[in-house]
Amino acid sequence: MNQREQNRLQVLNGVNRGTISIMQASVAMQVSLRHTKRLLAGYRQRGAEALAHGNRGRQPYNKIDPVICTQVVELAKSKYIGFNQQHFSEKLKEQEGIPLSRSTVRRVLLKQGIASPRHRRAPRHRSRRPRYPQSGMMLQTDGSPHDWLEGRGPKCCLMGAIDDATNEVPYAYFQYQEDTAGYIRMLREITFSHGIPLALYHDQHSIFEMSEDKIPSLEEQLAGKKLQTQIGRLLDELGINSISANSPQAKGRVERLWNTFQDRLVSELRSVGASSIQEANQVLKRFLPDYNRRFMVPADEPGSAYRQPQPDLIADEVFCFKYSRVVGIDNVVRFGSKRLQILPTPQRQSYARCRVEVHLRLDNSLAIYYEKQPLKTRPAPMEATVLRKQVTMPEVVSSNNQPVQPLKFHPWRQWVYR
Repeated sequence: MNQREQNRLQVLNGVNRGTISIMQASVAMQVSLRHTKRLLAGYRQRGAEALAHGNRGRQPYNKIDPVICTQVVELAKSKYIGFNQQHFSEKLKEQEGIPLSRSTVRRVLLKQGIASPRHRRAPRHRSRRPRYPQSGMMLQTDGSPHDWLEGRGPKCCLMGAIDDATNEVPYAYFQYQEDTAGYIRMLREITFSHGIPLALYHDQHSIFEMSEDKIPSLEEQLAGKKLQTQIGRLLDELGINSISANSPQAKGRVERLWNTFQDRLVSELRSVGASSIQEANQVLKRFLPDYNRRFMVPADEPGSAYRQPQPDLIADEVFCFKYSRVVGIDNVVRFGSKRLQILPTPQRQSYARCRVEVHLRLDNSLAIYYEKQPLKTRPAPMEATVLRKQVTMPEVVSSNNQPVQPLKFHPWRQWVYR
């Protein structure tokens, strides 16, 4: 018997002896008069045993089977090693058919000395910015270079975006490094899957903003236009407001997204043994819908702020690199190591000395536009200077592999003996 039951036994003995009344006993035991009478009747029938709780010594109906606990511990050490406790409990329910709560899984693992692999730093006080009220009003974007494959494959960068209002991830893609082509591809996919967002929130990477130390050309100075990068030009054409963050904490939603992905997605990649970027993107394609289902939140306002592209929008003409070039007098446009011959059109027979726009598309194909109209082209022959560089001269080697020494009275040495 515990201490409380022993105290009640003394009080009930006093009632039996007649030294205290039932009302005084209820006050001493701090229970109601009705319950005091119930305890007294049980004590008179079964003795001190009636004072013990009826469930004492019984097996709790919600106790976990030790076999299941052993199975959970074995899965945590083998198949799902490195998974955090919430992620692990989700996989137990979906993949293994073991419906346990996160707190139960945590208690089972801690009993075996298995702590969560995820360590959190103490939070710092910051003022939280309210979310945008409607989906599509602002997307936060960034690239996350990380050892996603944990040494099984090359190091790569995960590029993506997250909706500020709903936490939806409309796009994510693995590639070798963060570059302009990756952001152009991202905007293209989001435009045709969701629509054109109103604003894009990003860091101060040179991909988005031209460095201040770059001197503008004479044409740009005369035009009075601000220098733009390829992404800046694309955002301007699509009517997307470009917002630069002054610190990583300012775009904390996408930073926390990478924190979650570097925990959950890395575990998913490890569980299937992904060892290449192609395999990682296949896993990511299955991972994103599940992530959005779990972590999306409803927006404050219904509807969507995404703008649908115009029906006449040609993707290859917008989502590409654009460069300005001057046509040569032979109607040839030089672009890197390539030469394109412009063919005559019904509008003009010659485009010599005209300023045209060269489009480098995502598939590395080239197209030339003059006053927003495409021109027909064909590969042009290379110049002689370029062809000469491609010719490798044979190396002269003597028969005995020894350097040839000029004769003593060779004309080159005659000045020595004069």
